[in-house]
Amino acid sequence: MAAEAKADVQLHDFANIFSLDGKVAVVTGGSRGLGLHSASGLLQAGCSKVFITSRKASACDAAVAALNALPNKRPNARAYSIPADSSKLSEIERLVKEVEKHTDHVDILFANAGATWGAYFDEHPESAFAKVMDLNVKSVFFTIQKFAPLLEKPATLGSPSRVLVTGSVAGITLGSLGDATASYGYSASKAAVLHLARNLAVELGPRHILVNGIAPGFFPSKMAAHLMEENGGVEKLGKQSPNGRVGRAEDIAATVVFLCSRGGGHCNGDTIVLDGGKMWGAAKL
Repeated sequence: MAAEAKADVQLHDFANIFSLDGKVAVVTGGSRGLGLHSASGLLQAGCSKVFITSRKASACDAAVAALNALPNKRPNARAYSIPADSSKLSEIERLVKEVEKHTDHVDILFANAGATWGAYFDEHPESAFAKVMDLNVKSVFFTIQKFAPLLEKPATLGSPSRVLVTGSVAGITLGSLGDATASYGYSASKAAVLHLARNLAVELGPRHILVNGIAPGFFPSKMAAHLMEENGGVEKLGKQSPNGRVGRAEDIAATVVFLCSRGGGHCNGDTIVLDGGKMWGAAKL
């Protein structure tokens, strides 16, 4: 009996289950905030090349300089600065061509570029609504579409390429309402991009490309700073979550690394919510 029981025990090698050794990644909106934290996580998890893009060249260059100074990245691993305006199709196409100058494939695409706009309901301008929807939804679709050939090249059933999109808890529950910070277009765009990810997961899964969404709650960042201040600041917002704090850099970095690693290989069409349980905690009120 003991010999028979021993024969049924089979252990697997999990030593590198979260490793991204040698992977090539592209992060849009990667020069600050959640994008930069994620790029840092990708490099520290083993990526050999991480391409950073956002509209401002100076911001991209500064971010890349900091990334390349990381002491614990792999030997010869490198971040690259490629400024581009993700709201324009021509710029997305140029971005792909610039990336192709350095690599013949991409393993990871994090479509993170985004914008918000706050205004009273009766005063919300059409131009602002259109800008937010274009950048947060349309440009995400075309960024994925244009990078798909590079993502397909290394992709296999056993090692699929990964696409991540940045949503928000505002795309799942209510966003800011009723005052000058009200973000109707932003909330609608984040609901749309998370559902876009689900559709693309089904479309691209057979091509060995997995697509998932991340829905952050409050994380201190330049884009969120005004809204967080209007809602009482970091300390007050932290107390509203069951875990007692707002998001940290390591929370987003760890989630991105997980989803892009072997450990996240069976996640497809999913949304990971990073809000410390705040949405569920609100049900107690």
